[in-house]
Amino acid sequence: MPDHPPLPAIILSEPQLGENIGAAARAMANFGLNDLRLVKPRDKWPNPKAAAMAVGAAPVLDAAKLYDSVASAIGTLNYVIAATARDRAMAKSILTPTEAVQRLREAAAKGAAVGVLFGNERAGLTNDEVALADAVMTIPTAPFSSLNLGQAVVVLAYEWFRYGDATPPATIDHGAALPAPREELIRLFEHLEDELEKGGFLHPPGNRPGMIRTLRGILLRASLTDQDVQTLRGVIVALTTGKSRKPRDPAKG
Repeated sequence: MPDHPPLPAIILSEPQLGENIGAAARAMANFGLNDLRLVKPRDKWPNPKAAAMAVGAAPVLDAAKLYDSVASAIGTLNYVIAATARDRAMAKSILTPTEAVQRLREAAAKGAAVGVLFGNERAGLTNDEVALADAVMTIPTAPFSSLNLGQAVVVLAYEWFRYGDATPPATIDHGAALPAPREELIRLFEHLEDELEKGGFLHPPGNRPGMIRTLRGILLRASLTDQDVQTLRGVIVALTTGKSRKPRDPAKG
């Protein structure tokens, strides 16, 4: 059993500037984080500007993992928070950094793999990316709000580090199932959405993106386990293939 909860992954979706990746890595190293995941960085990788900005955080950059989508970057995680400054009108908890870290710590103390997802410097996260998260984190600021990517990461990393002194050693309840990894949930989403598309539920096409985000939000709020996911996928198969079982006759035992 680990003495401390797993550290959160920091996921940067399509970061544009190497300097900001380096600043994020530097923030992580300052506060003990080391799992950096990059989704399609705009400039070439490895990036010399990132290395120059990171200063002493080279180990974090060297260990950074590259992904071709947010879905694959968060696939192994059980609990994800999306960092965004904009109201997305989604049925998700909106947390301050302190509240977000408390949620992350609580999940990690149960053995869950956790992470925080950040968007790019120009447009932030898309609605579809936010829809894959369990909750949203917003950093309170004065009316002038101009935090860059590295600054946003340092706020989260500092809160994680500061909260650590009050966090007891992890005690994993092996009798309590963890939420399914995000990759299993995404397969369930895609399976359900494919069958709903065939059945005409996701029409007209203009309503499709919003309907999908709503459905994904409903399923995410259920904190489905691996077994839950497999059961639901079996239900979808049974409903869509027309298979049915003849009811058992109670008189026959």
